[in-house]
Amino acid sequence: MALSLSSSLVLSLFYPSSPQTLSFTVRSGMPNWVRVASKSRSLGTNFTRGYGLGSCVASKRRSLGGNFTVRAGPKRISFGDECKRGLLAGIDKLADAVSITLGPKGRNVVIDEPGVPKVINDGVTIARAIELSDAVENAGAMLLQEVASKTNDSAGDGTTTAIILAREMIKLGLLAVATGANPVSLKKGIDKAVNELIKILRSKSVPVSGKEDIKAVAAISAGNDQFIGDLIAEAVEKIGRDGVISIESSSSFDTLIEVQEGMKIDKGYISPHFITNQDKSIVEFQNAKVLVTDQKITNIKSLVPLLEKTTQLSVPLLIISEDISSEVLATLVLNKLRGVLNVAAIKCPGFGEGKKALLQDIALMTGADFLASDLGLTLESVTSDQLGIAQKITITSNSTTIVADPIMKEEIKARISQIKKDISDTDSAYLSRKLSERVAKLSSGVAVIKVGAPTEAELEDRKLRIEDAKNATFAAIDEGIAPGGGATFVHLSKQIPQIKDLIDDPDEKIGVDIVGKGSMVRLSLRSSFLVNGLSGIMQ
Repeated sequence: MALSLSSSLVLSLFYPSSPQTLSFTVRSGMPNWVRVASKSRSLGTNFTRGYGLGSCVASKRRSLGGNFTVRAGPKRISFGDECKRGLLAGIDKLADAVSITLGPKGRNVVIDEPGVPKVINDGVTIARAIELSDAVENAGAMLLQEVASKTNDSAGDGTTTAIILAREMIKLGLLAVATGANPVSLKKGIDKAVNELIKILRSKSVPVSGKEDIKAVAAISAGNDQFIGDLIAEAVEKIGRDGVISIESSSSFDTLIEVQEGMKIDKGYISPHFITNQDKSIVEFQNAKVLVTDQKITNIKSLVPLLEKTTQLSVPLLIISEDISSEVLATLVLNKLRGVLNVAAIKCPGFGEGKKALLQDIALMTGADFLASDLGLTLESVTSDQLGIAQKITITSNSTTIVADPIMKEEIKARISQIKKDISDTDSAYLSRKLSERVAKLSSGVAVIKVGAPTEAELEDRKLRIEDAKNATFAAIDEGIAPGGGATFVHLSKQIPQIKDLIDDPDEKIGVDIVGKGSMVRLSLRSSFLVNGLSGIMQ
């Protein structure tokens, strides 16, 4: 099979089935090339034992020939008490470093990194910075890093509390297993207790009623910083509860709010390999080109002209489509990892006419041509002039925020007016609701908080505090608020006896008790901190 590869784009070949021999034709002194062997014993030049995408990569070789062997490094295997002690030691080291930041009066942690040391009060950031020299201990630390990351992705705040609860429940669980409890039954009991307590918590939560509630939630989350509380409350007031808040560094010492036209889409990146900001696990683009289509992209050749053009212009590209085949995705990911392309892809949410309408709104906001399949528009014929542009794009694992270029402001207003007219003309409650959702997405906008500070360390800390305050505020708007300081956990722990009465299995009851005892640790830990005080530095 012969393929011609252009000098500005690396095409990766992904063959998930039987071994095959490939021949390559390389044009114009191509500087980089990548080949991938997947689940095959040999691919022409004897790639050996390649498993999965990217497992065998050869780059910048003077010859296409040669033998390449992939071997796994030595593995350390640990069993029994040695394994448990190592895991718990790693869990304790990470939890001890993070737990001192607990609550609005929590202490700071200094992370000694190359360059300027960071003064941090954010649990998940501290957790991600920890890497232990002992492999088993590091595995224990990574368990809590996963807890913090999952909590941060789903709630945006509360990562320190999540780590503290996880450590206590792990310890209690291991103790129960050591005394003969069945670990599967323990897990079932823990799950049943958590599900019941969540139901109780939701029933007792109080809705956020106004600006003062928002200000209080944001201030407490930022360590009782009233300035940040006022800042978040003002931002929410300007953009509404359905709006988006973005945080950037300011060019001055002042912190201020700017409201821009923008939209939030309930879909995140297709592959985490598109991530550009590893600390936050997000994709961030400035002045990006945008491709909008309702077609499934199955052939990389249809994208080559656009990819080459954006590479020549040195601008990032966001692809919004119905879907992308695994072969095309593999090509985009490999070229992204190689630094050849600055690209990301998302699938459009929704279905039917609702999806099409959303794509049309995105196209209008970015100034892109909507490449609709029912109009006969194909990807092969598209030019760079048909791409849209966005001032800023932020993509998480489950959402995408697009900040429109200011030149599109009048077009967006005109589209909003047209949709409002459609709402007044329709008699369908369902259609009216869907049209209202489109208006909300187009009109809510994006509040950009530009954060200033005298030093780099202070700027980083302030941005993290504002990020936590923002996330806590939107979580409170969505789900309500409850008493803090560990009081809610105390009230919930009183429901444990009633939950145990619903269960017959004795080991499941132990699992329920683990949740009850674990939920009390936050209050006791915070009390000890208030009495003794702690601080720490991490290298």
